Amino acid sequence: MRKSLITAAFLLAANNALAQDAINCTSCAEWNKPVAPFNIYGNAYYVGTEGLSSVLVTSPQGHVLLDGALPQSAPLIQKNIEALGFKMKDVKLILNSHAHFDHAGGIAALQKASGATVAHTAHGAQVLRDGTPGPDDPQYDPKERAYIPKVAQVKEVKDGETLSVGPLRFTAHTTPGHTPGGITWTWQSCEGGKCLDMVYADSLTMISTDGFYYTGGPGYPDRSASAKASIAKVAALKCDIVIAAHPSATDAFGKAAAKTAQSNPFIDPEGCRKLAAGAAQKFEERLQRERDEKAKATGR
Repeated sequence: MRKSLITAAFLLAANNALAQDAINCTSCAEWNKPVAPFNIYGNAYYVGTEGLSSVLVTSPQGHVLLDGALPQSAPLIQKNIEALGFKMKDVKLILNSHAHFDHAGGIAALQKASGATVAHTAHGAQVLRDGTPGPDDPQYDPKERAYIPKVAQVKEVKDGETLSVGPLRFTAHTTPGHTPGGITWTWQSCEGGKCLDMVYADSLTMISTDGFYYTGGPGYPDRSASAKASIAKVAALKCDIVIAAHPSATDAFGKAAAKTAQSNPFIDPEGCRKLAAGAAQKFEERLQRERDEKAKATGR
């Protein structure tokens, strides 16, 4: 969510069950283009949009949904879930990577349609309850605040905590940086008797409104070490398959197009390390720009 993205908010009645306040931004129309759902591996399916990931993990005892994309994405996600032959009412748990409008916007509608429990860190849960990030978010702008349809009841989880739905086990790995309350989620999916470690990676891009410094500024501390630790944490995860909050970050559609019965490009034990390495390089470049700007401002 960049400072220039938000231009307006208006009511979009997608359908009676999933009507939500939709957000217009410079990338929203492109992000929200519908795409057909597809299998990633085993019981894990991509059900998101062209620019925003949402992943469904299924079991006979109930399903888990990761991320809700934009408010106006909710009906598209529900349609994709149902196109795969699954029912919204069987979604028992909704997990969020981070509480920005473009990844959490559809959660309230999807929770209403399914009756699922929503889970996040204590910080992310408060943002979902408030319906907007606060001043401690790097992308906070009091003049252009992006509101998220509020989620009244959110289960708070801690780093390393595991949540279960039937045989499904999802572990929370707190990854603050992009937001203070971000989470990367891991689980196992099995196919033909082979179980793989799956990772749904929170955004590792450290972007902000103008004037915010990860190296610290007036009234707020240096967050660079925490952000670096989050990137390193993702790099170190057990990771056979990684899907990022934005599908382009892990080439989800390219891999889906190349997937065959004999070969699955999603399987890449180096995937998390590659994602983290790219993020680490970009963050170091950002930190150097911050140091240069501060030096220029002080004349040093």
